[in-house]
Amino acid sequence: MSHRIGRLALAVLLALPAAASWASTSEAAVRNRVPASAPYIPQPTGKLPVGMTSLHLEDTSRSDPWVPSVKARELMVSLWYPAAKAGGVRAPYMTVKESELTLREAGASGVPGDLLSKTRIDAVKDARPAKGRLPLVVLSPGFTKPRYSLTGLAEDLASRGYAVAVIGHTYENVATSFPDGRVAECVACKVEPKNPAFWAKVGQIRAADVTFVLDSLLAKYSKLIDRSRIAMGGHSVGGASSVAALLKDSRLRAGMNIDGTAVVPVPSGGLAKPYLLLGSEAKHSPGKDPSWDQSWPNLTGWKRWFVVTGTEHASFTDISVLSEQLGIDDGADLPATRSLEITRGIVAAFYDLHLRRKPQPLLDDPASRYPEVKSVG
Repeated sequence: MSHRIGRLALAVLLALPAAASWASTSEAAVRNRVPASAPYIPQPTGKLPVGMTSLHLEDTSRSDPWVPSVKARELMVSLWYPAAKAGGVRAPYMTVKESELTLREAGASGVPGDLLSKTRIDAVKDARPAKGRLPLVVLSPGFTKPRYSLTGLAEDLASRGYAVAVIGHTYENVATSFPDGRVAECVACKVEPKNPAFWAKVGQIRAADVTFVLDSLLAKYSKLIDRSRIAMGGHSVGGASSVAALLKDSRLRAGMNIDGTAVVPVPSGGLAKPYLLLGSEAKHSPGKDPSWDQSWPNLTGWKRWFVVTGTEHASFTDISVLSEQLGIDDGADLPATRSLEITRGIVAAFYDLHLRRKPQPLLDDPASRYPEVKSVG
């Protein structure tokens, strides 16, 4: 299969940039790979049933930073958690409108508009949470990517006993549906130039979003969340933004950056909280990404730097597994299901160590379980 088709497939799935010529020459090839059954996210690996609820939060203390005429910052958040019992109606992956706009943005007119909304997941919609206070992980997706792109990771953490809040950063992705039917599209995507000042703004906006979401969750779910055990992570700029959030909010005890250029650098004064860098070998080995090289010595607490052979940027998200089901090459050599397995295992080990204080030999020798993983720091 041509690399051109592979790139279009990623665009089809989650609105990665796609030139018009790709759509015109390869649309039929992609359409023919739409699976007969609905796409699905591999089952979580933990022992607990999972619930998920969507939260509409409104921060009236600030205008929206991308659309100042909107006098409150509105966010949609997916909250994942262990359910009291198994069974029930499965939660949706995304709304039909979000699927339609995502596919339209990619120029995929030959693909059913509701395809992504039919993606099957394990979580039960609005299930009753299990009793007990849980450690909380806040996740932030990549720029232009919806919060749904981290579903495979969020579900897995919830099945292992975590509450997981995945934030949809409004106006930074193709489509955000609100309960009243409004849909916010990507305003930040149109901002030029995307220079260091732009990315610094993204990092500070996301840090403010995280603090507001924590305030809201701790007020509403005080019986579910253990406020002494909270951490953050994210993919791409969502991971990079964790630095700003950890510096801003003392409630965050640890953080990680999954394959994100460190557009929010670790300051020279240091960051003493535990931190994990997890990325593709081709892009984030020492000497490949100067931003990681520069950030590493400024991480002054517990730290690890892992790279995974055969992965690409999308390998750590749902984009890769959905592409694989469409039979389309996303450019990675490592099978998507294996990439997800590795990501889930290492991420869970990191949070188990720092939020549950459970020893994790895996983090000292990841290759013992995952030969594809190299420890470089």
